[in-house]
Amino acid sequence: MMSPQITPIADTAQDLELSERILAPDGSRVPNPRLDPFVADVDDAQLRSLLRDMIILRRIDAEGVALQRQGQLGLWAPCQGQEATQIGTARALSPQDFVFPSYRETGVIYSRGAQPADYVRMWRGEEGASYDPAVLGMAPLQIIIGAQTLHAVGYALGIQHDGTDEVAVTYFGDGATSQGDVNEAMIFASSYQAPVVFVCQNNHWAISEPVTVQSQYPIAGRAPGFGIPSVRVDGNDVLACMAAMRWALDHARSGKGPAYIEAVTYRMGPHTTADDPTRYRDEAELASWRRRDPITRLEAHLRAAGELSDDDVAETQAAADAVAKEMRAACLGMVTRPALAVFDGVYAEPHAGLDRQRAEYAAYLATFESGV
Repeated sequence: MMSPQITPIADTAQDLELSERILAPDGSRVPNPRLDPFVADVDDAQLRSLLRDMIILRRIDAEGVALQRQGQLGLWAPCQGQEATQIGTARALSPQDFVFPSYRETGVIYSRGAQPADYVRMWRGEEGASYDPAVLGMAPLQIIIGAQTLHAVGYALGIQHDGTDEVAVTYFGDGATSQGDVNEAMIFASSYQAPVVFVCQNNHWAISEPVTVQSQYPIAGRAPGFGIPSVRVDGNDVLACMAAMRWALDHARSGKGPAYIEAVTYRMGPHTTADDPTRYRDEAELASWRRRDPITRLEAHLRAAGELSDDDVAETQAAADAVAKEMRAACLGMVTRPALAVFDGVYAEPHAGLDRQRAEYAAYLATFESGV
């Protein structure tokens, strides 16, 4: 797989055109000698399944935003517009592969078999991680920008030690590529030929900082400087994303070391529900990316092939609504532990210092009840 051409980026439209693709924005198939072999087995039934996944993911995401706006979640990190990147790459994974996500990988959580409560537990601030990492094969969501890349490389070194054919996969945004952690992770991965795949979801905005300011050249072009082969794909093309991940996994699993994917996509919503993107983003830019929507792209492709009907779409939407309903019920049904329970299980034996802290915290909580 050839690394991307190192050409300066002038604007977001050019940014997308410089990326590898299989499906054009209008849904037509584009011959791609490098990517096509990796998805030669994907038939129309599988494409319908990918479309179903993306529609369900968008509904889960919308429900997460609604729950936060209604005061049921403390925060939510929307992934609208990034469905193809997350579903396409995650559906290429094997069950034994282990994922190290950032905080926006709702679609990867879904693809790994999440239960309704798994999407909201962490964002609600309940006890424990958002899911059981051992069950999903996925580390807890990482809020510290880029830290998960180091965890992934460490895990990959463990895979080498064990001599298995697993691959560690880590997801991060374009903003994280400026963090030292990501660059250090790439150094270690390359030096030790660790079986790890780096997936950069370039959604064009690191909160309010545009990628055109942060990086004047394609981000995937950095990886070869570390000795890591890379590919830059249209992140709104689910087939291209799947093909890129299959290439990367084959590369890492065969003992050739790390691989790097830059998926060029777009964050349609806010950075999180605490953000107001209208303060820094041009509405015309958003409108141009709406015309590249990953869901309508695949739907157009299937309809043109006569492989998708209105009834199919309606049935999928009903299934998506059912998942969202279960997610809401799981969220509203959660029982929050008493505030003082934060001290439980800290030490195996009684501890005077902890008793003092518990008493002080109890006195503080009492001020809310008394109105002091």
